[in-house]
Amino acid sequence: MSSGTGTTTSATLLLARHGQTIWHAENRYAGISDVPLTDTGRAQAEALGRWAAAHPVDAIWTSPLSRAVATADPACRALGLTPHREPGLRECDFGVLEGRTLAEFAAEDPAAAEAFRADPVAHPFPGAENPSAAAERGAAALRRIAAAHPRDRVLVVAHNTLFRLVLCTLLSIPAGEYRRVFPRLRNVAISELRMNTDGRAALLSLNVPCDPDLP
Repeated sequence: MSSGTGTTTSATLLLARHGQTIWHAENRYAGISDVPLTDTGRAQAEALGRWAAAHPVDAIWTSPLSRAVATADPACRALGLTPHREPGLRECDFGVLEGRTLAEFAAEDPAAAEAFRADPVAHPFPGAENPSAAAERGAAALRRIAAAHPRDRVLVVAHNTLFRLVLCTLLSIPAGEYRRVFPRLRNVAISELRMNTDGRAALLSLNVPCDPDLP
């Protein structure tokens, strides 16, 4: 980037979903519940650490939830970096769906489950965090991280639904489309986002495995 008044700089944010947890292995919503990684999740975290060691990464930020912190730990050790924890990167609170599957909820309240499938932002789960508010807090967190690291490459470890909502917000996609446009972010796969200091964002890659042999 050229220097001078009115110019912008950009940070490269390398977004990675945390490794598999005991609930995600059963397709249960974890949300704000602090559930541990499985053996597979720990192996995924080690693979992310190897990827980070082989690629230039200047800083590491994580959600405060332990599954994200544990996923980032091998990369921090490999690079000798201290992770920054950002509360705004925590996963959405899924209300009554915490620890449950969508199929279980649909058996109990099929109309509410169908409304969620049709528009998960207009019809969130009972007791859940407002998805639009979650999207805004997550987007604000990424903007703060980008502002703190102009021209740097930053590994950001957080969560599936939050990242999908945030990508919609930053890319001007209706938030209610997040499940259709971004069906799933794979565990520890890398999505590369360029964040300008003026707040604009560009998605450079999506869901690229850090290790093609991972499940």
